Parts: sequence; structure tokens; C-alpha cells
Amino acid sequence: MKIVIDSNILFSALIKDSKTREIILRYEDFFLFPSFVYIEMEKHKKTLLKKSKMNEKEFYELFQLILRKVLIVPNHTLLPFRKKAFDIVKEIDPDDVLFFACTLAYDNCILWSNDKKMKNQTKVKVLNTQEIIKLFEN
Repeated sequence: MKIVIDSNILFSALIKDSKTREIILRYEDFFLFPSFVYIEMEKHKKTLLKKSKMNEKEFYELFQLILRKVLIVPNHTLLPFRKKAFDIVKEIDPDDVLFFACTLAYDNCILWSNDKKMKNQTKVKVLNTQEIIKLFEN
């Protein structure tokens, strides 16, 4: 099984030493994330630094550590799935199209997100952190 992580999961792992961070760092496989991860980081860097209470060096060291557990999925892999993904999320949140495209690009793939709106569809399996914990416990 492949797992795509949403930005809110990545940000949660960066902000707080939590179960989310522990799961990401201990997972024996790789998570998937669309290639715009670096754009997302730059866009939210100031807020993430402030919330994490880390200095920039500590923050980027943790970010690099987390990225070792993530396979960055290039845009050309997602392109064939963007239309279908957009059709799924257009009424929910079009900004999430790349996460859905990423999930659709792989067989037996789920999306890990704490965004409740993402569950308002039936085409992609979306699990929140509590459901991910239960999945790993089994």
C-alpha cells in the first residue's frame, strides 16, 4: 500500500513532536507527496517556524529528515490523473487536486489527511491520523 501525505500532515509533523511525526519517521516504506512540496514550504515557512518554536537550522534539519521518508512525485506522473482528480475535488477544494492525482497515480494508494472535507467523496480512500494509527496497529 502507498500513502500520500497531505500538506496538513507534513506541517503537523514539522510543527510538533507528535504521533504524526513519529509515524512518518518510523514508517518502513516511503510516503508520497506531489513535487510542489518545496513551494508549499516556502509559502508557509514563517508560520511553520513560529509555530514550531525552532530556529531555521533545526527546522530545516527536521524537514530534511522527513523528506528522507518521502518520495516526491514529479508533475509528469500526475498529469494524466489531473482531470479525474479535479472532477473529484472541484466541489470540495480544487487546491487539493494534486494530492488526489497523486493518489490516483498509484494502485492500492490512500491519502492521509486531517481535512474532513476530503472525505466528502468516494473515489479516493482518505484516512485521518487516528485511522492511520489504527491501520498500523493491525
